[in-house]
Formats: sequence, C-alpha cells, structure tokens
Amino acid sequence: MELDSKSKYLRSLVIKAIKNERRGHIGPAMSLIEILRCVYESAAKHRPDDPDWSERDVVILSKGHGCLALYAVLAERGFFELSELEKFGDPNSILGGHPERDKIPGVEASTGALGHGLSIGVGIAKAIKIKKSARAVFIIVGDGEINEGSVWEAAMSAAKHQLSNLTLLVDYNKLQSYGEVSEVMPLEPLKLKLQSFGFAVKEINGHDVNEINEHLKLLPLEQTKPSALICHTVKGKGIPKAENNPLWHHRSNLTETDITELENLFLGA
Repeated sequence: MELDSKSKYLRSLVIKAIKNERRGHIGPAMSLIEILRCVYESAAKHRPDDPDWSERDVVILSKGHGCLALYAVLAERGFFELSELEKFGDPNSILGGHPERDKIPGVEASTGALGHGLSIGVGIAKAIKIKKSARAVFIIVGDGEINEGSVWEAAMSAAKHQLSNLTLLVDYNKLQSYGEVSEVMPLEPLKLKLQSFGFAVKEINGHDVNEINEHLKLLPLEQTKPSALICHTVKGKGIPKAENNPLWHHRSNLTETDITELENLFLGA
C-alpha cells in the first residue's frame, strides 16, 4: 500500500533520530507508525502542552523497542521539540532505546521488558472505570510480544472487569527478533484466541490510515467488552530492503551511505 505524505514525513523523523548514533530498532518502528499516528490523530484525547492533563486518554507502547515511531509521533504532535530527535541515544538525551515515563513528555509507562504494557493498561483502565471517568486506554503490543504469558493473564482480567474503555492494538508484522512468528511461536488463530479471552475483535490493514481511523471511531466494538484491533503490518514498511527482513529488526553500525540512502527515500515528505 502506498504511504501518504504524512506517513513518509514521520518515517523521515525516525531516520533523523538514528542519524547520530547510526543504530536503532528500525524494522519495528516502521511497522508501527500508522497505528500510533492514527491513535493520536483520531482517538486519544491529549494536550502536548500539558502531558499530565487529568482528562487525557492513556497510550502505552508495550513493545518499547519500537520507540522510534513513538518518538517521531510525539515530536510531530508537539510534546517536545523536533530537534530532540537528533539526540536519540546520547547519554544526555531524554530519548533512549526504550521509552521512559517521567523522563519523556507523553510517555505513560516505561516499557521494553516485553509483556507488561497490557497489565499496566488493565490496571489504569480499571481505576478509570471505578472513578466513572470517560477516559480511554490504548495499548500497542507486538505479535512476538504475545508469547509472554502475562499478556494473556491481563487479557482475562480485562474481560472479567468488562473494560470497554480499553483497546488492544496488535502490530502483527509476522516477524520477531529471531525469526518468523509462525515458526517461533505460532499465534493463529489469533482473532479466535482473543475472542475466546473475552475481547471484541476486528482485523484491519495496519498501514491504511482510513481503515484504522474508521475502526477507531467504532470503539468500543462492544459495550461490555475490551476491544482488540489486529493490525496487519509489514516490518520495515517504507524501506524496500527492510520490508519483511528480520535483519532489520535492529540495525547498528550504519554507514554514512546507509543513512543517505534512507534519507533519500523520504525526501520531500
């Protein structure tokens, strides 16, 4: 699917971020961008000038290694200056290899130890429900991350408490750090699994901005259940040599030529 100018621009911000250290989780970031973009543009209430606004919705990137996409979206939305991206990986920067709460404006949870984001989100969603607040919680997980048992424990709890204010978005790019998901730990039938755990579920194209936005507007999918959107994506989307290539899960020691090639892909975005 062809990327629009906004998606290309956000990818250019990811390249801006890796330029200094010449390393980062590029593949996961590229599969995430449209998911995060749409959540912030169309669904999650937020105030970049007041990140701790009491009526904000909560967005948690559980697959913390995909943080380059989150940093690009937060910077574009105005949570911090775009120039901060150029310091990614520097010891004095707020932007590290995984997102950190209370360090980066807009980051709700320190993640990267996989499998914890949904558990955190369930606790927050339950507290919001007890307070009878209209706030919503969005949790983005990776398909490889779903190997973790804590994800499924949290899913059962979300259904038990009828957390219709919680939405799970699965970045289903079919690859994880050391192989294809279907070989490492097969997930199918994922939709039926999530339904059996008590979620209302839809499968969508995770790079189609219109389709993602259309489904975000339908939330909650059912009034007494948590929702799940299985977002079918391409790891490395937008970089031909990285697409569906597990070697691009994380890249280091990128050369100046490598960086120039990546920048040229998104010139004019």
